[in-house]
Amino acid sequence: MPAAADRVSARTWTAVIGATIGAFMAILNIQLVGAALGDIRAGLGASPDDGAWVVTAYLVAEIVVIPLSSWLSRAFSLRRYLIANATLFLVFSVACAFAQDLGQMIVLRILQGLTGGVLIPMAFTLNMTLLPPSRQPTGLAAFSLAATFAPAVGPTVGGWLSATFGWHAVFLLNLAPGGLMLALLWVSLERQPMRLDLLRQGDWLGIVSMAIGLGALQVVLEEGGREDWFDSPFITGLAAVAVAALALFVRTELRSSRPLLNLRLLARRNFGAGVTAMMLVGAVSYGSTFVLPAYLARVQGYDAQQIGEALAWSALPQLMLIPLMPRLMRLVDARVLMVLGFALVASSSFMLVGLDAGVAADQLLLPNVVRAVGQALAMTPLTVLATGGLDKADAGSASALLNVMRNMGGAVGIAGLQTFLVERERFHVDVIGQSVSMFDEETRLYLGGLARRLVEQGVVDPSVAWHKAVGIVAGMVREQAFVMAVGDAFWLLGSALVLALTAALLLKKPAVSSSAAAAD
Repeated sequence: MPAAADRVSARTWTAVIGATIGAFMAILNIQLVGAALGDIRAGLGASPDDGAWVVTAYLVAEIVVIPLSSWLSRAFSLRRYLIANATLFLVFSVACAFAQDLGQMIVLRILQGLTGGVLIPMAFTLNMTLLPPSRQPTGLAAFSLAATFAPAVGPTVGGWLSATFGWHAVFLLNLAPGGLMLALLWVSLERQPMRLDLLRQGDWLGIVSMAIGLGALQVVLEEGGREDWFDSPFITGLAAVAVAALALFVRTELRSSRPLLNLRLLARRNFGAGVTAMMLVGAVSYGSTFVLPAYLARVQGYDAQQIGEALAWSALPQLMLIPLMPRLMRLVDARVLMVLGFALVASSSFMLVGLDAGVAADQLLLPNVVRAVGQALAMTPLTVLATGGLDKADAGSASALLNVMRNMGGAVGIAGLQTFLVERERFHVDVIGQSVSMFDEETRLYLGGLARRLVEQGVVDPSVAWHKAVGIVAGMVREQAFVMAVGDAFWLLGSALVLALTAALLLKKPAVSSSAAAAD
């Protein structure tokens, strides 16, 4: 039987579960909309570049509001703040489904991100403040499940909903779990008085500089690839604003007597190493969900639903393993589980370094399952070790920093991989071009044979057939170069996981760990 101090009431668990459902919905929403973005753009009559703001607007708003949530929840009371934002998230979700043009959609997505972004850190904070140390691994396992399971199932669900019911359904889906979330939060969260004096005492210079800095940085990362990075005055200017604003934010927080975020937590060995590892995990997790769909769409010709089905198997191991992690951590040192998990995720990336154009959904099954098992083994121990020993007063700062850095890691990972794939494809085209050349007799013979087959198939003019043959071969070279670039990208992702594993090795077992792992 657990000690009296370790007992948690049903009401507390109800609050934790309700908040975790909210975090799951907010994270899932990113993947749902991403999977249906093509249909959303078509429905709103937007170009690919303009339509990308449907995703960017949400992400910018979300990353800005995450650090504010702890302070605002204390000012307005946790119950009012969380329930109000959960309700508004559902309202704006429905409104997005009925947006008439791109301008309306972007505004609504900003509002949806400002409210949905609250749900992620507050779920984490409730785990750390409402649960005793011995029960936190169970709560954090539920949060880890939301953070990893949502990206795994998002492409599948989003692609299927969009193909079956239209893009509006990806927004209306929030209503069912959202209703359950609101009911659980309404009956479980205690009423508390508002502390509006905290608004007057707020770290306003830190708030403004943080909002400008993080918002500008997120836009740079999301839009940089489409704007040719620093060849664009818009991206260059935003990058300068982000650097200046974030430098001011760090300076302000370290000097303030009432900082918005306690940045000194990063100097703690476990938390600093944990945040570093979390950022790298975010880069690899989001990076993988960017590279694989890009490969399947371009090389295999998969649509959004087929891509989702190909990636769906990565969800099942997480759904099965993560709930077992608190018990497993009673038997095995959390650091061992975490290192094993990182090693498996790295291995899954290295398994795809040598892929060829014949690799499709069936061949991706094993690497996807290995990656999912690794993530399931790593995430809960990493979170428990990183936050072990922190005071409840630091829960808000810890939650904000971990979630912002994971999201920022994902944004950096995707932005970096977009550029990396383009550059590596160009490199491989140049290398292959040294062999596939008009000066090479074997190439000319192949082109001549291909041109003759085209004539036999109905191309009347031999010169047109020759040009078509050259175009076909050029396409084959570009496809092969892209496949090789994808293999290089997975080598990069695997190397990033090796760095995360190195950071994880710096984590030490906290003094509370023996009890913290004793969850049922």
